[in-house]
Amino acid sequence: MDYSKLTECYELLEKTSARLKKIEIVAKLLRESDSENLPRVTLLLQGKVFPSWSEKEIGIADQLMIKIISTSTGFSTEEINRKYKETGDLGLVVESVVKQRKQSTLFQKKLTVEMVFENLRRIAEVEGKGAQNRKFQLVSEILSSASPKEAKYIVRTVLGDLRIGVAAGIIRDSIAEAFFPEREKKEVVNLIEWAWFLRPDYGEIARIAKERGIEGLKKVRIEVGKPYHVLLAEKAPSLEEGLKKFENPSLEYKYDGARIIIHKKADKIWLFTRRLENVTKQFPDCIELVKRCVKAKECIIEGEMLAIEPETGEPKPFQLLSQRIKRKYNIEEMVKQIPVQVNLFEIVYLNGKLLFDKPLRERRKILESIIKPIKGKFQFSKQLVTKDLKKADKFYKSALKDKQEGVMIKNLDAKYQPGRRVGYWLKVKPTLETLDLAITGGIWGTGKRAGWLGSFILGCRNPDTGEFLECGMLGTGIKEKKTKPEDVTFEELTKMLKPYIISEKEGTVKIQPKIVVEVAYEEIQKSPNYSSGFALRFPRFIRIRTDKGPDEADDIERIYRIFETQKGK
Repeated sequence: MDYSKLTECYELLEKTSARLKKIEIVAKLLRESDSENLPRVTLLLQGKVFPSWSEKEIGIADQLMIKIISTSTGFSTEEINRKYKETGDLGLVVESVVKQRKQSTLFQKKLTVEMVFENLRRIAEVEGKGAQNRKFQLVSEILSSASPKEAKYIVRTVLGDLRIGVAAGIIRDSIAEAFFPEREKKEVVNLIEWAWFLRPDYGEIARIAKERGIEGLKKVRIEVGKPYHVLLAEKAPSLEEGLKKFENPSLEYKYDGARIIIHKKADKIWLFTRRLENVTKQFPDCIELVKRCVKAKECIIEGEMLAIEPETGEPKPFQLLSQRIKRKYNIEEMVKQIPVQVNLFEIVYLNGKLLFDKPLRERRKILESIIKPIKGKFQFSKQLVTKDLKKADKFYKSALKDKQEGVMIKNLDAKYQPGRRVGYWLKVKPTLETLDLAITGGIWGTGKRAGWLGSFILGCRNPDTGEFLECGMLGTGIKEKKTKPEDVTFEELTKMLKPYIISEKEGTVKIQPKIVVEVAYEEIQKSPNYSSGFALRFPRFIRIRTDKGPDEADDIERIYRIFETQKGK
């Protein structure tokens, strides 16, 4: 398929705001794509060349891209930089300069989807000496043959900023429209989403839908060594109301850690986060514990991983654990400084058998049968089976005393539903319901905060388009000086955000929504000043959510639900 055909689709999508029209445009392209190119097209429509769970990244920053554009077009880096400051979009910049290209390319080729896709994939695989030059050449090669429109979308794809408003939900519904237009829409959409929960790659799901139809989608299974979307919890208004929800409830500690999903196949072990990140290399100590404690040939189990104090075994804040999740080098040093504890609570697969349909009480027994625990290191989550409010309250208070977040209330009769907040699990925490929001902008500080971003614009997600809507300004809770290891300073946050600044005007910067933060607040109010229509009153920074990507930030619908349930609304 010619890349120009995909570019035409991008253009239409960028100009279209209506969700149903977007689905129609995407479905038409998917229908017209051959089986070989379909996974590539599906990923490229999401601005990706790897599925969301892949560790691989294109890894080209703005400044390197400016040099590539300069070399490919004959314009100086000063000219490119000037245009970039004016537009805040290197895609528009390259489109403009390619139209006026100062040098022609002798061996210009017609770009195909395959050529663009494979070149961009190869960029992520380049390592070692001369890696930057090779990356430079791979992008230059396709830019040199690109039309202005093609160049715009190639650059945006490389930088992870496609700007066509196509989120996962639109891809899902477009697959249904493309390959099952005569079937009952809701049934098909649910089936496609279920397949994606188990195998999180809409490129692969699209090909299965095209080639093998409904029966093919029904046969999708989780695979050991590949991540899946885990079951998520909902917030309970109170301990009492949470207990009333289920006839047979079980309470477990809600640990202040990170969800860890452990895959084992003989001697091979993989570790994934709830964000589908492969963190196997970061936790060799956890791998050793799995080898010692898990007595099964093949299984997939889930738990919560905590950072603990090396001397006492006391739990440490999540922010310390996040340092290990992100660490790529000096792993052994981090193992000593920040040891971990794993608290297990779930099993979904054992020796070739999927356990989704078994009730939780049975899954817990199966889990207990294959684990030889080591206290304080690799153990079961603390559990209490009761419907008695007094006993439950005592258990809840003991969780808080043990420096954990609260408790989970789980339905012992429920099946496991991957990827959904279905009410089988409820969380009870002592604080007001917090929000996980992306930072989409900032204002440079003055006085003591000079040289740093001193306040931050927060954005919630539009679930239909994937775009972010402003909902507040954050400055409280971030530290000017670090007094504890878990503190986050203005300087640190500024350094994290700087690579994602896309434009600046009169001291206010626009930032790509890459960093997600947990935010507390006094209440949610209606506000005409923000694009979401809502504003957080007195927002306060809690922590950086390194375990969440922007696609997992809270959406406008959740903000509306919380607003509706506030007292005195």
